[in-house]
Amino acid sequence: MLDKTKEPEAPELAEPEDADDPGDAPPPRHSLLWWVHRLAPARLTSRIVLLNLAGLAILVTGILYFNQFREGLIEARVQSLTTQAHIIAAAVAGSATADTGSIVIDPDLLDTEQEAVPPDESASNFDFPINPETVAPVLRRLLTNTTVRARIIDPQGNLVVDSRFLYGRGDIIQSDLARPEPAPNPIIGWWRRINDWLFASTYPLQKEYGIDNGREFPEVAAALNGASVSVVRVDERREIIVLVSVPVQRFRAVLGALVLSTTGGEIDTRLAGERRIVLMTFGFVALVAVLLSVLLAGTIAEPIRRLSAAAERVRRGIDKRVEIPDFTARRDEIGHLSGSLRDMTGALYNRIDAIEAFAADVSHELKNPLTSLRSAVETLLFVKTEEQRARLIAIVKHDVRRLDRLITDISDASRIDAELARAETAPIDMTKLLAAIVSLANETRKEDQAEITLDVHRAPASVDPVRAYMVLAHDSRLGQVVRNLLDNARSFTAPGSKIHVRVRRAAKEVEFRVEDAGPGIRPDNLDRVFERFYTDRPEGSFGKNSGLGLSISKQIIDAHKGRIWAENRLGKVGPDGERAILGARFVVRIPAVEDDWSPQNKA
Repeated sequence: MLDKTKEPEAPELAEPEDADDPGDAPPPRHSLLWWVHRLAPARLTSRIVLLNLAGLAILVTGILYFNQFREGLIEARVQSLTTQAHIIAAAVAGSATADTGSIVIDPDLLDTEQEAVPPDESASNFDFPINPETVAPVLRRLLTNTTVRARIIDPQGNLVVDSRFLYGRGDIIQSDLARPEPAPNPIIGWWRRINDWLFASTYPLQKEYGIDNGREFPEVAAALNGASVSVVRVDERREIIVLVSVPVQRFRAVLGALVLSTTGGEIDTRLAGERRIVLMTFGFVALVAVLLSVLLAGTIAEPIRRLSAAAERVRRGIDKRVEIPDFTARRDEIGHLSGSLRDMTGALYNRIDAIEAFAADVSHELKNPLTSLRSAVETLLFVKTEEQRARLIAIVKHDVRRLDRLITDISDASRIDAELARAETAPIDMTKLLAAIVSLANETRKEDQAEITLDVHRAPASVDPVRAYMVLAHDSRLGQVVRNLLDNARSFTAPGSKIHVRVRRAAKEVEFRVEDAGPGIRPDNLDRVFERFYTDRPEGSFGKNSGLGLSISKQIIDAHKGRIWAENRLGKVGPDGERAILGARFVVRIPAVEDDWSPQNKA
């Protein structure tokens, strides 16, 4: 029989984690960061508002909790009650009845505001008990229109007079009525709980004085011993009460103790008023903070939302070309972000266009040798003589070599950008690089190829000769540029002629030139020679070049923040008024290494 009292617990699904990047893993479950991440609002506007309100709430809570207003108010009330207690004690002492056995002193004949003058030594034996009937009118006059409660206790601890219960004319008892309990209100109840939790006082509870237990209270005992003390306690409602106890003395004899106390709620009402003002100020400031936060968030969140939406459209490819919102006029972080996204998107679209054009060019260039190869293979089945067969086989071999060159150059051109982005540049002496490449080219040249010479110009006197021809570059790729230019020059230069390589320092750049003795370049093709798959070669050389060498060279030089261009070498003016073309010249300029360059400030 199955036990249905407890259902089997489902296994808890683990949070997905990135094993390759532990720094991106979410925080542990039920940790503080986990709760903050889980409870944080999703919208930036809500987060800004909540953060501003949280800071303001912490400030107001600190003001309410740590302020010294309550202590100052209690201290002022203690001083006021102490002064009032001494005045009342002197009046009560002056109204005391002298019990001599035959003489009764009328209290109306005593001046309570003047210091009593001690009588002769025989009067020191007199007893001056406190008569409630004579003390009550004094208390009634002195405590009129006040909320102070006065109690007089004799030396034996008996309660003699309590101002809350005084006999008036007509024997009517005058007493303070208990405050009615307010109707239950949930909001007020919650506010009292919060108030008690935040501002709960640590003062002890005040017990009610009994008829004959006055000496049990420390303040009464101290006053009966001739000391003036003050204490702070709370009543049953947890409301603050200030008590001041002073001795009632006459002729240095303690006749009793006078205890003055404030009414419960007197100090708390003033404290509540102060807190109400603080809270009302907080409410007003919070409203202003919310409005300012919404305004601030609108200037931040709305542009970011628009930029995010545009980036999402770019990612999804909904439109062929998405226009990123332009906030560059703001000249702040949002403006910088907008400009960066616009530049990045523009570069992305340019790269996409370049890739599409490159794919179209590759497809076109590959079809030519493939078409020729297919025709030769199909014709090979119908030839009848060995001479025709050998001619078709030669065509097939030529097309295969052409395809091999095309595929190699296409692969090289497609990975140049990635290699240049990953590889580190280093200072390279162009004179040494050119000397090594020229020397190797001369040693491996064939008899029908032109010889190459190197001419190094002297560096200006203002430049350090050791660093005059230093550039920051990738030596292998820069060497590839030099070899491409030399191979291109050899293909146009007749045997017996020379190819000149010249290097010099031009201001803040290092320049080298490759000059041939060929037919030159037509003026309308000076820029087209750097296009992919473009060739303009003499007869008999078709298919020997892929048309990517100069395009790859320009791609490499652009990545090094340099320049490359082609021009014709012109001779003297002829009889027809035109200058003869002596050959082509390719000029390359690359920024030189600065004098203060070091690996530390390379970035």
